[in-house]
Amino acid sequence: MRDVARAAGVSRMTVSRALKKDSPVSSETREHILQIVREMNYVPDQMAGSLTTKRSGFVAVLVPSLNNLHFAETVQALTEELEKIDQQILLGHTDYSAEREETLVESMLRRRPEAIVLSYDGHSDRTVQLLSDANIPVIELWEQPANPIGHTIGFSNRKAACMMVQALISGGYRNIAFLGEDDDDWTRGAARRKGYLDAMAQAGLSAHRILQIGKPPLSIEDGAAGARMLLETYPDIDCIFCVSDAPAFGALSALAQLGKAVPGDIGIAGFGNFEVSRFSSPAISTVTVDPRAIGTAAGELLAELIQTTRSPAGYVEQAPRWVDIDVTLSLRESTKFSK
Repeated sequence: MRDVARAAGVSRMTVSRALKKDSPVSSETREHILQIVREMNYVPDQMAGSLTTKRSGFVAVLVPSLNNLHFAETVQALTEELEKIDQQILLGHTDYSAEREETLVESMLRRRPEAIVLSYDGHSDRTVQLLSDANIPVIELWEQPANPIGHTIGFSNRKAACMMVQALISGGYRNIAFLGEDDDDWTRGAARRKGYLDAMAQAGLSAHRILQIGKPPLSIEDGAAGARMLLETYPDIDCIFCVSDAPAFGALSALAQLGKAVPGDIGIAGFGNFEVSRFSSPAISTVTVDPRAIGTAAGELLAELIQTTRSPAGYVEQAPRWVDIDVTLSLRESTKFSK
């Protein structure tokens, strides 16, 4: 800054003021200074500025996976909204691990983010405590937890899964199996499994045809192996409801190899409405949710929280917000009642 001031023939304070978005410096002087800044490739030290403003200029975002298209679309929509208020994202992925999430939350908080956004798959007790004590906005995505830490944007995975199984039952299926993840007690996959159990119990049907195989997220390969195991263990199944679309596609492929017609012999349903479900043959019935809507809603809420809940004393806690995201069923050719 001293070098810029010398080249521009002004004081360092004038340079500092010119670099601010709402600069009180005259437009001619500011443009002159900014031209020199560009020529000298000077990059202001934002961390130094944050000591004065108490604003770091970034939001910490944690997602379970970086190669999941839904999470990528959510982060992209969130980024677009945050750019409108000059906020950037510091991104981390938990790999569906509560321990890794705890480590990342602690690491992120050391960098003084203005807010933290994370997907809900359950949290360790220490993560909950860290976030509760952080004194910044906290938003949990992709679920409606019973005991939210702060604000939530999402839907009930349990109710959405129940809705799908109810549709399967209405379509005439009775011996429905559930293909899910192993060690899923703290995940959204567990909520979907419970939704399956709810719907089967409400219909008075047996829900013993459950197979939990592999760590989250289940792959196409897991789905293929799981379908074979389900048929060996429960040869009477007439439909397989999978925890997500990837294993549903794997199950579809395995059934074709085994000479089973879909949906003639066995129906297949998934969760997520990924491309693999839309362009498989037959197309897979699935639960549809808009990932961009989640990211946009999170960004809009953060814009309000970051801009309006600051005071000289620091962050002013607001009542928790619950933003519901619409969930629909896409009933396709992999089930007998496709529309």
